[in-house]
Amino acid sequence: MGLIRGPEWNLMYFAIAAPRLYWRKKGDMNMLSQLRNSRTLWVTSIVVACCSSAVAQHSYKVSDLGHLDNSNLGCAMGLNNRGWTEIMEGKMPPGKEDYVVALLGGRAAIDIDGINFDLGTLGGKNSFVNYGGINDHGQAVGYAETSVPDPNGEDVCAFGTGLTCRPFFWQNGSMSALPTLGGNNGQASAINNSGQVAGFAENGRVDPTCPSTVANNRIDVGVLWENGKAQTLPPVGSDLDSEAVDINSQGDTVGYSGTCGGSANHAVLWEYGSPIPLPDLGFQGSNEAYGINDQGQIVGTVSNGTYFYAALWQDQTLTVLKPLAGDILALGEAINNQGQVVGSALDSKFEWSHALLWENGKTININTLFPASSNLYATMANQINDKGQISGMAVIRSGPHKGEIDAFVATPVDESIGRSVSDEVGAHPDFAMPANARKQLLSRIVGLGQFPQ
Repeated sequence: MGLIRGPEWNLMYFAIAAPRLYWRKKGDMNMLSQLRNSRTLWVTSIVVACCSSAVAQHSYKVSDLGHLDNSNLGCAMGLNNRGWTEIMEGKMPPGKEDYVVALLGGRAAIDIDGINFDLGTLGGKNSFVNYGGINDHGQAVGYAETSVPDPNGEDVCAFGTGLTCRPFFWQNGSMSALPTLGGNNGQASAINNSGQVAGFAENGRVDPTCPSTVANNRIDVGVLWENGKAQTLPPVGSDLDSEAVDINSQGDTVGYSGTCGGSANHAVLWEYGSPIPLPDLGFQGSNEAYGINDQGQIVGTVSNGTYFYAALWQDQTLTVLKPLAGDILALGEAINNQGQVVGSALDSKFEWSHALLWENGKTININTLFPASSNLYATMANQINDKGQISGMAVIRSGPHKGEIDAFVATPVDESIGRSVSDEVGAHPDFAMPANARKQLLSRIVGLGQFPQ
């Protein structure tokens, strides 16, 4: 699995010529267009520290990426330095407020300058994505259903179909399955510019830490795929499960180590395939690393047993990133090479409240940097590239598509903000996002079962 051979405009040509091509322009919206283990673990108090020397931008130009025609949920999870995004496109039961175990459907998609196209599947109905799934060459990774029912009754893709779920690699219009570790299922999360892929795969053995009621009861092990071969990224100590979530240019990989069902006991850095547990707040559970940059700075989430805080690790030192007033949970989801961190927050109602940016010692509601003319309120920020562009998920504020959930890209511009979106709708707007939508996203992105409510 090497880099693209030949001109990279071939990918753009595919995007334009692909038969699965969707374009949506909504009302007066603009045209859709761009971190070894030192023995002493230092933990800071719960205050924000700044690792960035970047200058805060005055404002952002916001692009609504919409969603595929057969979806009603769009969330941009991957973002490369070209401004191209990889999007989880989901179909939720409209207006349904109960907790739905499975989405009605989902597809992995890429948006290139406003052209949003479906990546397809591996023979089943659905595909989806995790963090960091697209590199600067346009190669993408994720997970997709095959047409084969899982022989053990698992549903690892979590669409309620019971079909085998495989990690995929996509390039120039072609999706192929990545190998597992002897089991039936797996997922890929991130890919670097060398084509190395991070994720997890089953090894085929039953996980004895799983309760009898858990259907997905095989051991998951972190994987680094390179040249089509799977290298194991083992868990920490007596843990049985691990999952890799992100990878940097040096092949350093981060994720978590834990037990059945995604219980994340330790946030982990793997160097040369060896696991290094990262400092936490002394509570085993819900400690995860989500992003790493080329300087080895890592971001994620740590728990004190009651609340969940965005975390920054640098040289085995943990800094807990300050949340905003009213937030009960914050996720540090991505960090760029300038040290800017983005993430998301939930409020006291356990609802997505706003996307966050941490830079220059400040915690910023990203909506305070969106001009009032933007029709989007950002509820999640999942990636930030080296240009400072941010991708994530937003709720449409008004018009015929009010309340719908779309993917967005925000591009920094050197302009005075004036009145912002946050000024218009408040810090905690009461959007009617379906309960199942926020729970589904939280479950898929960070593991809902890990969070006390």
